[in-house]
Amino acid sequence: MSKSVAVAFTLAVAAGVARADEAIPNPLIDYDGFQRIVASSKDERESHRLSEVAFLARMREPGVIVLDARSEARYRMRHVKGAVNLPFTEFTAESLARVAPRTDAKILIYCNNNFRDSPQAFAPKAATASLNLSTWTSLKSYGYTNVYELGPLLSVDATRIPFEGSEVD
Repeated sequence: MSKSVAVAFTLAVAAGVARADEAIPNPLIDYDGFQRIVASSKDERESHRLSEVAFLARMREPGVIVLDARSEARYRMRHVKGAVNLPFTEFTAESLARVAPRTDAKILIYCNNNFRDSPQAFAPKAATASLNLSTWTSLKSYGYTNVYELGPLLSVDATRIPFEGSEVD
């Protein structure tokens, strides 16, 4: 390959790759907004984390939605009795509105990292990738204002939270 062809090739490749100091515009991705939601909801999220007893009590309240954002396959294996499944990857304004039409609806969430002793249904994730964190942030992004999260790590064999699914039946 001649030097001029190699230079032309390098320039063509470089033109298609943004420099680190160049923004690549995409109005459907807002990292700064994401960071603002995370930062502004830190204290609220912590005050909305529930013990096992408080989660059970809230489950019994009228109109409460227990949301399971895990995959449909894991949900079918084992889920909190009465929970509605909407996989996190399926969150849109429309899909969330079908599950919770009012943004002030009381929503209880839980994830893989809340339960142990059921490694298939509740496969643990890295603590920083816990689905509770992503679910909370996304619900806030869509305007939901009344979200509560199961806090502790519980054994599926010892918790009083009821389950249903193919592992339980």
